[in-house]
Amino acid sequence: MSKTKTISPFVTYVYRVDCPRNSSVDSIYLENSAVRLHAVAAGPKDGPVVVLLHGFPEFWYGWRKQIGPLANAGFRVIVPDQRGYNLSSKPRGVTSYTLTELVSDVIAIADQLGYQKILLAGHDWGAVVAWATALLHSERVAKLAVLNVPHPSVMRRFLYTRAGQMLRSWYILFFQIPWVPDKIFSAFNFYVGTRALLRSSRPGTFSLDDLTKYRAAWSQPGALTAMINWYRAALRYRIPFPDRRVCVPTRILWGERDKFLMSEMARESLPYCTSAEVFPFPDATHWLQHEEPEKVSQLLVELFQS
Repeated sequence: MSKTKTISPFVTYVYRVDCPRNSSVDSIYLENSAVRLHAVAAGPKDGPVVVLLHGFPEFWYGWRKQIGPLANAGFRVIVPDQRGYNLSSKPRGVTSYTLTELVSDVIAIADQLGYQKILLAGHDWGAVVAWATALLHSERVAKLAVLNVPHPSVMRRFLYTRAGQMLRSWYILFFQIPWVPDKIFSAFNFYVGTRALLRSSRPGTFSLDDLTKYRAAWSQPGALTAMINWYRAALRYRIPFPDRRVCVPTRILWGERDKFLMSEMARESLPYCTSAEVFPFPDATHWLQHEEPEKVSQLLVELFQS
């Protein structure tokens, strides 16, 4: 299916999504206080709600290959542009992007949809938010799936004790510099951003059309600084988790050729969950749901239906 979305008065982009059977893919807006969240929605409106959270530097489009399979399985699929990204609000200041604020967006989505519990999946930064939501609000999450991000306690330990992970995470420190990373990322038509996607993924993962859509999202006023502010807030405003153990059924999916995160962190996360499984993908990179869309969709449907 083709969905047309007007990004500006001058440019129109077409998003291609595998259309759910007997359903439509719609844009909706949800509110969390002064923050307005754009989202794509599909599937039966009375179905169990699945929320899919994207990471950096993507937007809802990063989950496009999973929307149809989940909707066809009977789920109401909600895929937001997280705050700071694409068509969602971009509040000023680093404090607007603390983890508690990001988690509050997820809870606000559940509240406005009228659901006490949701099914939650996240990739990259979306997985960080998903982990935190399950830790801080376990009563609001029925099942959890995370792609290529470990439990926060494991991430913290590896960052402080493993030289290999420290080297892979060098960009986090670089992003702490004011305005310089923003300028470098956007220079020459976002050359650094598009090159990072292409060099860290399997050949053919991101098409020229995909990159055009990412550039359009990054070009939204205030988006790039807001996106990088997630990293700035992460180091400046850490939150202690009252209970470090995730108490909801969890699946950890991991592309083992990830250039950013060490794959051994996936299994290291199991002791921090009461019920969890790891599904490794030996030939996939950090961009797992793009490279292995059918298998990822199958594992999500199986978990959420169980």
